[in-house]
Order: sequence, then C-alpha cells, then structure tokens
Amino acid sequence: MVGSDGPTHHGAFDLSYLRHLPNMTLMAPKDENELQHMLTTAIALGGPTAVRYPRGNGYGVPLDQTLATLPVGRAEVLREGANGLLLALGTMVYPALEAAGQLEREHGMALTVVNARFVKPLDETLFLELARKHGRIVTLEENALQGGFGTAVLELLEQHNLTGVPVLRLGYPDRYIPQGEQHELRAMLGLDSPGIAASVHDFFSHP
Repeated sequence: MVGSDGPTHHGAFDLSYLRHLPNMTLMAPKDENELQHMLTTAIALGGPTAVRYPRGNGYGVPLDQTLATLPVGRAEVLREGANGLLLALGTMVYPALEAAGQLEREHGMALTVVNARFVKPLDETLFLELARKHGRIVTLEENALQGGFGTAVLELLEQHNLTGVPVLRLGYPDRYIPQGEQHELRAMLGLDSPGIAASVHDFFSHP
C-alpha cells in the first residue's frame, strides 16, 4: 500500500500478474538489508526477475557491507514452534513475528514463522515438510488474494496431494483499497500485528 498516493497506486496485484510469467523469478524482502541482497541476486541471475519492495521507510536494520546472492527459491525460518505455521512474505514478515510473540504471551501458542522470500520459485521442500509437520498453515501477503503468494502455496499442496491441509490466506480482499495512511489501511484490513494475531488465533482455535 502506498498511503497518500491514492487507490490507483496501490501495488495490489503485483504478485498475481508477475507470478504467471514463464521463467520469472519473483522475490519480496522483509527489510532493507535483505532488499540489497535480492537486488544483487537479481543482477546475478541474468534473467527476468522482479523484486517487490514497499513504498516508505525501511526498518533501520543494520546493512551488511558485503553484498551476497541468495539461494534462489530458499525461504528462511525465523521462529520455530509446535502449534502452527505462518508463511509470511515481504512486508508481512515483521508483523507476523510480532503477532506470533503476542499469541505466545497471551495464549501460550508457539508458532513457526517463515520468511518466504520467494514467490517464484517457492521453497517447495521446506514448505511441504512444514505442512506435513504442522497440518495447518496461514499465508500472509500484501497482495490481492487471487493469484498471489497464498494461491501459489495452495497449488503446491494440491500438486503433492496435501489438499487436506487447511490454509488461511491473509491479504487484500477482492475490492479496491481506498486512500489512507499505510498503518491505517493495514489495520482496516487486519494486516497489522493485532489483526493478524486475531485471525491466527481464531483459525488455530477451531477445528
């Protein structure tokens, strides 16, 4: 979401329209440090690559002085838990971590949180292993739910006969997002950490 630039400028469909292109590598960084490594990776790949990063300021994380390429299609496990799995992409990674911390403090839920990094190709080996282990998944993205990251995860599960694994996809609803400050819009859509925590708790609390 772009805040005051208005509803015509939200990047609501970026992942959906880029993901279906053949030979495309599609990445989304969790912060400014990972962004610089993704740009390095994109240049090194020498093929069609998109790096989907947000408008606005970074988190202020330390920047590595030596740039490195990332292993293509490899996600990053940031937190391990036995009670559920959150697959977060890009701007949703830190809110997912905050929500996981809140749920552990308030409800004793220990959640695994993964920084997906890549929408295409997915980290199929890790995602399938964690899907079988946890049996229930939440995907988080700042993108229209139709055709985005969560859809890619559903397709992966279908390809490997894991359609019995329940999946909750959090992202943009099927409507245009109005103008507003980024934090206000994320709160309205339940994509800030309290909204995520509420949705995740409800999902994992009911069979």
